[in-house]
Parts: sequence; C-alpha cells; structure tokens
Amino acid sequence: MHRPIKFSHKDTGSSQSSLSHEDFAEPHAISSNTPSEATTSRSAKPYIPISSNSRHSVIKHANTSRNSAQPLSSSPPNGSEFDRYPQRVSSSTSINAPLLCSDRSTLSEDPPENPFVTDADFSPFGGYPASSFPLHIDDKEIDDYLHNPDPIQDAKYDRTCHQLDKRGASNLAGLAFLVLGAVGIFIILPVFTFSGIAHRATTHYEILSDYTYPMLSAIRTSLVDPDTPDQFKYKYSSVTGKNYTLVFSDEFNLNGRTFYPNEDQFWEGVDLNYAATNDIEWYDPAALSTSDGTLNIRLDAIKNHDLFYRSGMLQSWNKLCFKSGFVEISASLAGPAGKAGLWPGAWTMGNLGRPGYLSTTEGVWPYGYDECDAGITYNQSQSDGLSYLPGQKLNKCTCSGEDHPNAGTGRGAPEIDILEGSADGDAELGVVTQSYQIAPFDIWWRPNYDFLAINNYSVTQMNSYCGGPFQEAISGVTFLNNSWYDGDVYQMYGFEYEPGTASGFIQWYVADEPTLYMDGRSLNANGNVGRRQISFEPMTIILNLGMSNSWSYIDWPSLVFPTIMRVDYVRIYQDTSDPNSQITCDPPGYPTVDYIANHPAAYKNVNATSWSMAGYSFPKNKLTGC
Repeated sequence: MHRPIKFSHKDTGSSQSSLSHEDFAEPHAISSNTPSEATTSRSAKPYIPISSNSRHSVIKHANTSRNSAQPLSSSPPNGSEFDRYPQRVSSSTSINAPLLCSDRSTLSEDPPENPFVTDADFSPFGGYPASSFPLHIDDKEIDDYLHNPDPIQDAKYDRTCHQLDKRGASNLAGLAFLVLGAVGIFIILPVFTFSGIAHRATTHYEILSDYTYPMLSAIRTSLVDPDTPDQFKYKYSSVTGKNYTLVFSDEFNLNGRTFYPNEDQFWEGVDLNYAATNDIEWYDPAALSTSDGTLNIRLDAIKNHDLFYRSGMLQSWNKLCFKSGFVEISASLAGPAGKAGLWPGAWTMGNLGRPGYLSTTEGVWPYGYDECDAGITYNQSQSDGLSYLPGQKLNKCTCSGEDHPNAGTGRGAPEIDILEGSADGDAELGVVTQSYQIAPFDIWWRPNYDFLAINNYSVTQMNSYCGGPFQEAISGVTFLNNSWYDGDVYQMYGFEYEPGTASGFIQWYVADEPTLYMDGRSLNANGNVGRRQISFEPMTIILNLGMSNSWSYIDWPSLVFPTIMRVDYVRIYQDTSDPNSQITCDPPGYPTVDYIANHPAAYKNVNATSWSMAGYSFPKNKLTGC
C-alpha cells in the first residue's frame, strides 16, 4: 500500500537523502531552507510557526520562515492539507523540509521505516506503537472509490430502479420462509392444538415399606380433644333446661406444646405489648407451654423489649370461633392469693377485632348494635364526656358500595369476660370480675338493673365500676377461695349465652355455681340510643396473665416472680339443634374471614394504632352523608 522512499548512503561519514520523482503519486514543490532551519534528527519535528496568518500547508498560503519567505507552490496539495489529526504537526511536513546531510545514516542503526510515520506519531487505534498504517490521502488504496463521492454516478443510481435479480429473490424468499415459519410454530400451531385439558403424566410409585407411619401427635382430626373424658361431653343448662353437646375441647395433656405462629391448629401466642390497657409486661410466645396436663402462662421479671416483665397471651383469633353456647375453663390462678397486682384473664371478643392490634378494634370494640341513630356517631353525638368512641365503623346504615363485610347489618366486636382476676385488699381474698362490655352506652353507663340477677349475694355483688368513656361494663364481682391458686386447686369458670336483644341472655358461673345473670332487656333503648344486642358475632377466646396500674394497685412487696397461671382445659358446649349455635369464624349473616383477609395492613401490623394509620378510612353512612 505504501511506496518506498529511497535513500542513498555514502561512506564519507555524512548521508544525504534523495527522493526520486516517481516515489510520489503527484509531484510536490520542494523548497530549500538554510541548514539552521533543517531537522538534524529524525525524532524531532521541524519548527513551523502557527498563527492566523501563517500555516504549514502549502495550499492557499505561503510558508513563512524566520530567515526567508517561501513562494506559494503551484503543486497539488500534499498530505498535510488532509491530515486526519490537524492538531498535530504531522511527519508529512518533512516533505517540504530541505533534505540535509547528517553525520549518520538513517539506516546505520535502525531498520527502515515508513517516512510518513515517526516515533512521535500515534496510532489512531490506541495502545499500538507507531506503525505504517496509512494516515494520508496521498496513499492510494484499492477501495478508495467506495468512499469518494461521485455526484454524477450518485445521480444515476438515484434515478435507476434495478430489477430484482436471482440472488435478491432468493434472499427475500428465505426471509419470508423464516417469518411464516415462526408465525406458524408460535401462533397458529398453539391456537389449533389448544384443548384446555391438562394432560398429566403417569406417575409411577415404588413402595419402599409396608410400615404405616403415625401422624404427628399434635395434629388433631376432631374439634373435640380425644383426651376429654366421656362424662364431660354433655352439659345441662340451668337457664334453658337444654342438654348441650361438647363441640370443642383442649385438655392440654400433651407435654411440650408451644404456640408460636403457625405451630398450633387452634391457638397462637402473640408477640406484643398490650398498649390498649398500658400493660407493663411484654407478651412473648416463649412464656407459653404445656406440662403435666396443663397450659402454663408464666410471668417473669425478665427484661424484654425494654420492658422489665415478660408473660404470655394465648389467642384463638381467626382460628377458633363460636357463636352461642356454653364456654368454660378450669384454671388455677397465679399467686400469691389475695395480693393485688396481677391481672389474669380469660375472655372472649368478636373476631372482627384482633386483641392487641389497635387499628382493628377502632370503631369496632365493643360495639354490639344494629340501629341507625346517634349511637353510631362520634361520641354518641354528646359533648358531656359520656363517650370518647369514634362511632360504629361497620354500622347498619353504611352507604351502598362502601367497605363493609355485609352491608345492612350492624357489626362490631363486643367482649364477654369469663374472668378477670384481682384481689380485695381488706379481705385479703382473691376476686374475679365477670363482665359484658358493650357500646353504645346507656345514660351514665347505667343499664336497667331490673333485668339483672345475682344468685348468691354472700359471694357475688355488682361491680361498682360500670363503665367509662370507652366502654360500658355490666359486671359482677365474686370472691374466691385462696386455695384456688398456684396449682394447688383448679376451679371452673365460664358463661352461657344466647345472642339476641330482648330474648338474649348471659349467665356467668364460678365453681359450677351461677353468679350473675343478665337479660337482654337490660340493654333496651335508653337516652338517644336504641336497643343493644347480646353478641351475634363469632367470638374468639383469649387467655393471658398481665400487670397494669390501670387495672389495680400493684402490691410490689407481696408479689413473687416467676408466677404461673395454669389452665387445665378449655371446653365449648352448644345446642346443636339451634341454628344460632355455630363453631366457625364465618357464621351465616356474620362473616369475618374475607373482611380480615382484605385488610392485611391492619390485621397483620401491630404497630398501626388506628384504622387510618393502616391506610383505610371509615365507610360513609346515611346519617353523615353518602
């Protein structure tokens, strides 16, 4: 690609280069300079001043020198005019420099080099040493015609439409074949062969052993615990005169059961602080276990989550629910007996509220109401401090299309307590309260006492606390025997109820003896609210042992840690012939499961303390405007 530059060498100790006219594609004007202006080494560039009036190109302008003026050359432009790197002084400028003698030959020490490239040149590809790659337009290449524009030929090609030759036709046919083949394989074939029937491959099994392996011992196939004795599978109701059938039981006879999430079919231990009642302990599943045929709820003076006490709360929320019937437990309460400070609890609540998850109970607990009046409004539309509740969220008059589990029915999460334990400081005896907590409220939380009855005034009396701005409590207080503590003696606690308004009732029991009876008519219309209900909601069961200054005075010097609340069994009896009796979290007319599943941000986030914090809003109702 390059024509060689010929050099002659003489033995006189000096060398002079000579260029023949044939060595270049076109003749160039060779100008002479004085020796002082000549280059004395092949590694150096001739000095060429650059200014607005002076260029090293021989085109259009004359070269200027410090010693002599150069005439304009009439020769064709040389390579420096089209230098691909105009910011550098190309070695091609040496063509215009005089050929001077030197005291050594260019061939005396180094191999021949391309005269258009010197050590100072750089490779356009980077990383390569100086090479003989053509850098100038003077170097002719066989494909130059492809890159040099020819207006005449270009105009002819633009106006000429060549016919498709055989090669082009074959290319086009091949492309069409590929496109049509792809369409046929990936679109047409699947459309015509789709049948909608999944063909399953035949699976071959090999029997490795004839041994029948038993199921896990903790897995039950019946709601009734097989360990429940047959004599306890029926119960007589002193209120209705009916015989109830055992529909659920847990005897806790299997040692070593734990209750972390997803470990048990019916129960789950929570991991939270019960902030709603300002508890001073942290509920941890580690505090729940079974041994010696009992459930143990252990309260320890152990620091947990920056709280100084740890205990347990066991819930059947959204796993085991019941509506109507008789629920009872056998328990030995945590001691010491007759000392105030502990708060043992066994209670039930409507499944629409998850205990401890405050966003789920807002506007739901403890409502049991199916009217459309002031009772569903904020503060019951009163400014006298009777109520601080936000109003019934899932009320009867919810607007069409609003968020409601079954529009047209008032829904809530009322609470019925089996027991809440404390102590009478004067008598130094243990006591339990048994209550129905309900909203909206009677005037100053006073129900109609004509429809309440106490069985034995020597051991049971009406609770002096009947409510506050967050709940109305119809409650009785019963004194206990101090031997019923610390695992020495177990005693039965429970209640029987039927949902309804005028026809509903609740009967509480301690030691198989009735304590307080509540007729549904005790909650008839009063003030600006209508008749409240004995809960129609599916109820869940909660067992816990806590401490809170909001519950009772804490007699710290008398308390002993650790202390354990022991539960021997939990049993539920129902009239199986009564359609109101259900053992499900989704009874007819009162569904909960889908509503809970559709609001995971509230029911799974214990840190959300309000419905709005969970990202939801109260549904609109007809009283406030649809």
